[in-house]
Amino acid sequence: QVQLVESGGGLVQPGGSLRLSCAASGIIFSIGAMNWYRQTPGKQRELVAAASSGGITNYSDSVKGRFTISRDNAKNTTYLQMGSLKPEDTADYYCYANIRTTEFAAVTGYWGQGTTVAISS
Repeated sequence: QVQLVESGGGLVQPGGSLRLSCAASGIIFSIGAMNWYRQTPGKQRELVAAASSGGITNYSDSVKGRFTISRDNAKNTTYLQMGSLKPEDTADYYCYANIRTTEFAAVTGYWGQGTTVAISS
């Protein structure tokens, strides 16, 4: 069984920084894309940042230049460094990973449980 566990959320003042972590554990053969999404009440979950296994990254326009996604493949972990935070960044943040549990298994998408980020003075 595979689990993704996020950590690092909290309350931060506008302009501050926060780093989220997401660690994958369990039976893992390989991990493809590792992404961060966020969601606010009544809205669809939106892709914030994505990182391929080869290190290619993409960002939504709303966070480009302020957030940085990275990953430590040896630790099966992805990070989201968030800076210049704004009140509109307030949301529940979820990590997602495409994981193959064995060499011949199909790729399956897994979600973390989410971590709450609140930006307020």
